[in-house]
Amino acid sequence: MKTCNPGEKFYMTTAIAYTSRKPHIGNVYEIVLSDAIARFKRMQGYDVFFLTGTDEHGQKIENYAAQQGLSPKEYVDGVSAQVREAWDLMNSSYDHFIRTTDDYHVATVQKIFQRFYEQGDIYKGHYEGHYCVPCESFFTESQLVDGKCPDCGGEVHQAQEEAYFFKMSKYQDRLLKHIEENPDFICPESRKKEMVNNFLKPGLQDLCVSRSSFKWGIPVPFDEKHVIYVWVDALSNYITALGYLQEDPAKFEKYWPANVHIIGKDILRFHTIYWPIFLMALDLPLPKQIFGHPWLLSGQDKMSKSKGNVIYADDLVNLFGLDAVRFYLLSQMPYAQDGSITFENVIAEYNTNLANTIGNLVNRTVSMVQKYFDGVIPACGELTEEDRSLREAAAKACEDFCASMDGYHTADAADALVDLARRSNKYIDETAPWVLARDEAGKKRLETVLYHLLESIRYLGVLAGPLMPETSAEILRQINATEISLESLATFGKTVTGDSVADPKPLFARIDEKKKMEEIAALYQVEEAPAEKKEAPAKKEAPAKAEKTAEKKLPEGIITIDEFAKVELRVAQVLTCEPVPKAEKLLKLTLDDGAAGRQVVSGIAKWYAPEDLIGKKIIVVANLAPAKLRGVESQGMILAADVGEDAKVIFVDDAIPVGAKIR
Repeated sequence: MKTCNPGEKFYMTTAIAYTSRKPHIGNVYEIVLSDAIARFKRMQGYDVFFLTGTDEHGQKIENYAAQQGLSPKEYVDGVSAQVREAWDLMNSSYDHFIRTTDDYHVATVQKIFQRFYEQGDIYKGHYEGHYCVPCESFFTESQLVDGKCPDCGGEVHQAQEEAYFFKMSKYQDRLLKHIEENPDFICPESRKKEMVNNFLKPGLQDLCVSRSSFKWGIPVPFDEKHVIYVWVDALSNYITALGYLQEDPAKFEKYWPANVHIIGKDILRFHTIYWPIFLMALDLPLPKQIFGHPWLLSGQDKMSKSKGNVIYADDLVNLFGLDAVRFYLLSQMPYAQDGSITFENVIAEYNTNLANTIGNLVNRTVSMVQKYFDGVIPACGELTEEDRSLREAAAKACEDFCASMDGYHTADAADALVDLARRSNKYIDETAPWVLARDEAGKKRLETVLYHLLESIRYLGVLAGPLMPETSAEILRQINATEISLESLATFGKTVTGDSVADPKPLFARIDEKKKMEEIAALYQVEEAPAEKKEAPAKKEAPAKAEKTAEKKLPEGIITIDEFAKVELRVAQVLTCEPVPKAEKLLKLTLDDGAAGRQVVSGIAKWYAPEDLIGKKIIVVANLAPAKLRGVESQGMILAADVGEDAKVIFVDDAIPVGAKIR
């Protein structure tokens, strides 16, 4: 596993949150993602500095404040407090929270703007063109999409005003060269291609960097009729927070350049074109990487108050618990494509992976140590193939988890955790501790079995730390783990024999979906005052009920993405296969699905002999309600394709592990 040199620095930032609204769960995803990365880097031994904060200037803020009858500063004070509340609610471990109204930031941005002007990067002119107030962005006629903002799809208005301009074209070739020579500078790859092909190669126009039609911004130091363009102001936070051009620049000298900026894909242009060019003009090194993460959609749509599909983090945490929400966000967001959240999907993920797989493993194991050995951790004896297989699974989980986190693939990291828990549950079924406990000879073997389970759970507890910090601590407490560093996972066998486990305490109580959905429906019928009103309670938006497209008349046979997402498809391997007596069409298969295993009955006997299927990897519908076929229980369904009058089972490549989730 990758470690670092002692004290090696890692500076990471989120995009500072825009103070126009209370953050919804889509906004909150970014702080949870960033926090997981920061926690993992600390586990690796890095000296981490994690920055976040709020962006508080601009025309939109001035307009919102006027609508509320507040001064802009009063308005942003209220919303910035809500942002920080949400960040703290999600247990984010940031080191500094910056506000762009902080005095030190304002003074430093003025120094930066003055320097641009004095070295000839800025000149005075007149702006005439299109402006999107929500995005605080300028656009030419050709950049508009159907006459609207290409980023948010909102209306733009014609702006005419005196302004200062930055000579972007002066640095264009230098930036393009940097991107070509540093292939990981912008990731994912699709984001880099978008910026290079759509903006850099066609040629950059000079950027309007001041406004004179409103006042809520940082004044231009040499011309107070103007305020500095909000993106010059906001982007500079990454260096002003470290003390750049201030009395004590020690943090700046230590941590800059940033290792990674974590940002939403909608503000990629500002971070990958404007920001690097500003840094070049300041003669500063560029950040090592800019990661543009995808959006979290509400069902199939982007979250928006106008659509009535906004879900707030505090509601989710109250309904499901903090770590369950963190786990959902980190496990269900693809690396490059948009993710989706619905209440039904959160419940399904919670029950399947947290309650049934991880929680059940820990509870069963600790309970058995209490029951069979009075809570005392037994010694490890002679190893069997089953034991060695579990050790290999733990080592692989650690390797996969670390590689995934290093690449910001948190969904794959979460899968590595679940796979280890699933394999450990399978180990319980293979070894049958309840049978071993019946006699003294078996009880000796049981010591080794339970020792291996506790060690596997130690791996789970340590690795879960970046994703689910509170759950990680509780797992390690229950098994009384003393070796909890990432380095300790290099050796299987750090659990201390003779120590005692704690009393078992369920980590995740299984949710009754019907009751929980009724609770959610009741919660979202409550109407309260708007979130933006100062000292007013947060509004409960009507969220995921709008996700269900029941109101939309769909063609017969068409399902929504939410309905499809309920189907859990997993890779399984056929262990045994035999005909069902007195049923010519049916075969009974026992499958290794990476968890407890299952039995499936399938009507494919006409096309396959049992020996054709044994050892093959197939796809099983894992969450289908059990059914009886000719008196034999079937716990799922295997996937097959109709080819003419034949049925062809869909086989899976041997390289894909048992239990892998089909997305």
